[in-house]
Order: sequence, then structure tokens, then C-alpha cells
Amino acid sequence: MTEQELREAVIAALTQVAPDIDPAAIDPTIGLAEQLDIDSMDFLNVVVAIHERTGIEVPERDYPKLSTLDQAVGYLAAAQTQHAPS
Repeated sequence: MTEQELREAVIAALTQVAPDIDPAAIDPTIGLAEQLDIDSMDFLNVVVAIHERTGIEVPERDYPKLSTLDQAVGYLAAAQTQHAPS
């Protein structure tokens, strides 16, 4: 997936969990939990939705690396590169 496709997948996962958010209003550099007012259970649901959309599994220890939209896209881009078939 391209970075744009990954960004769209993360935004789709966020809107799936919090349908009232305006995707255009998401600041990619500010923490998602704070700006979208999602709790830890919602965040877990976002991670599950990201996995379902991208096929990329995010271990719990890496959840902090998904704090902002930009961080999430960067993490997923790097993760798919590491797990790409040779």
C-alpha cells in the first residue's frame, strides 16, 4: 500500500470507531486520542480496524507509535516494508 492508501486506511478505521469525527479536521501531528476524545478501548478497536484494512499486525508494545496520524502512517509504511515478501 502507498502512504496515501495507508493514511486513508487509518482515517477509515478512525471513522469506523468514532463516526462523528470529521476526517478533514484531523491534525496529523496531534495525538489522536486527545483530539478525537477516544478512550483506550476505542483505540484498541482502531488498531483492530487498521489490521483488518491493511493486514498489518501491530503488537501492543508498538501502540504508542500510532499516537498521531503521521506516526501511524509512518509506522505502517515501515512495517509493511519489513514484512514484504522477498
